[in-house]
Amino acid sequence: MIIDRLPRLTLRTRLTLVYGALFLAAGLTLLGVTYLLFNQQLTQSFADRYGGSRGGQKEMVLINANGHVFTGPAAIQWLQRQEEELRTAAVTSLLTQGAVALTVVGAAAGGLGWVVAGRVLAPLRRVTDTARRIAVTTVADHGLRARIALRGPEDEVKELADAFDTMVERLDHSFDGQRRFVANASHELRTPLTLNRALVELAMHRRAASSDVRQLGESLLEINARHEQLISGLLLLARAEHEIADRSPVDMADVVSHVVAQTAGQAEHAKITVHEAAGPAPTGGDALLLERLVHNLVENGIRHNTGDGTGWVRVVSRTAPDGRVEVEVSNTGPAVPPYDIPELFKPFRRLGADRLVTAKSAGLGLSIVRSVARAHGGDVTARPREGGGLVVTAVLPRAHGPGVVPA
Repeated sequence: MIIDRLPRLTLRTRLTLVYGALFLAAGLTLLGVTYLLFNQQLTQSFADRYGGSRGGQKEMVLINANGHVFTGPAAIQWLQRQEEELRTAAVTSLLTQGAVALTVVGAAAGGLGWVVAGRVLAPLRRVTDTARRIAVTTVADHGLRARIALRGPEDEVKELADAFDTMVERLDHSFDGQRRFVANASHELRTPLTLNRALVELAMHRRAASSDVRQLGESLLEINARHEQLISGLLLLARAEHEIADRSPVDMADVVSHVVAQTAGQAEHAKITVHEAAGPAPTGGDALLLERLVHNLVENGIRHNTGDGTGWVRVVSRTAPDGRVEVEVSNTGPAVPPYDIPELFKPFRRLGADRLVTAKSAGLGLSIVRSVARAHGGDVTARPREGGGLVVTAVLPRAHGPGVVPA
């Protein structure tokens, strides 16, 4: 549409146009009233302004500049013609000069309106600049510490600035509380894992411990260590406001192979066939969190599948032509309406009987996937698969720096 192509008018421009339009309307009204009064004054009858009777007017004698003599009615007609010419010239001069003066003063009023609108909107620009600065600054960089602190009269603009400062201050306090909660949760989550590790090590190093107990202890210690690393990674992710600062090179092909091997038992138990196509996909980030991303996708595909022994999950890692890394997990399963897909990435949402939050699924799988992807500068998309199931694609930035390390 043509309307969509028109340039967007700023508030300052609109205010200037309003000021100019109001001034022109007032000027035209003043010019019109002056014209009516002036014309009324000039169109008074000759007899009223000269005060003679009809008989006296007949005795009037006039001699013009050319020496012609007019008497009686002829003199009156000559005066009337002169009066009409004078009135026409005066009205024309009034309208012409008035229009010129109105144009000049209108242009000056528009410029003055532009300056005044700029000064009036200056506090609003401070609000906008502060909001934009907070939006692009992370919590870790204390972006919420910015304030407008507007000084001036107690008008609507200052009330808006003060309300904005109050809102940002409450958000700052809220995030401070979350950071304290994360610190406390870190301590509380690590404590039982530390106790579990100590008990397992104690049981393993007993003299009476058999080889089976030692092997079981080693497996439990490995699982416990991975849980500790995962908790540390998630807590670091929360503290960094979903931004990974310390990145290491990671090849997602190794991650995919490792996750497929990890979930082989779960897939076999669910009678699901997992197909792997691990192509080179170097990226950078936290290897543990990236493994959790792929693990959640594969686990989600296994859990929400057909369950009749014919289901499958396909895991693909590749590098796109633009250099970005893609991990795509597709699976068979029940049909998912397109309008339900955004709900899949929200935590603790119930989308149907087959996707209820259960003991095996806390409803956080895909929400964690999206959080991890965005923390690495990427994103996750999903679409229904033709015939049922989902196709979920995680896109990550390309690797920077030499070499990659396996998961």
